[in-house]
Amino acid sequence: MAIAALSVDGHDTPASMRRARALGVATRFALGHALLLGLGAAIIVLIGWSIPPHVERGGEILGGALLIVMGLMTLQHLRQHASHRDHPRHASHPRHPSHLATLIGAAFAISSLRAVVMLTPFGQTAGAQPLPLLLALIGIFAAGILLSMSLFGVALAGVLSTRTLQRLGHGAGALVGVSSIVLGIAWLATA
Repeated sequence: MAIAALSVDGHDTPASMRRARALGVATRFALGHALLLGLGAAIIVLIGWSIPPHVERGGEILGGALLIVMGLMTLQHLRQHASHRDHPRHASHPRHPSHLATLIGAAFAISSLRAVVMLTPFGQTAGAQPLPLLLALIGIFAAGILLSMSLFGVALAGVLSTRTLQRLGHGAGALVGVSSIVLGIAWLATA
């Protein structure tokens, strides 16, 4: 949902530009997520530390809050774009900074860090496993995240470039914004 919310810009742009934007956002989000998980888990394994449950819960709360904020920003952006359509001389085209998706991807990884470290063969027996094996498994996990989220970006890019979605226009963008808010509230309620 975060990738979709960051990918919607509300502008009437060619399909190729919407595809490129969605793929770029997904890749940068995945990179931030994979880097924080990979480096964080590697550091934790190297120093032999464990992550307390309240840090994981804090990450869950942060993730839910970010989804709500991104949903609200998406709706606000769509509303502003609609008003600029009526008054074109005041139109502006705000863009997200290129590093925003990377930072948000990393923020969403905080809640997953404890789970990654507790995965087998980590958990209680992490000290008994060869360090190169643990670091290799962490690297493979991070690469899997990067690949899966990038593939989601390819799929999202395909959806965003369809003529049907273009006809739905702001309604589809509003659905993404509202869905992001609802998911964020649900995420906070279960954190």
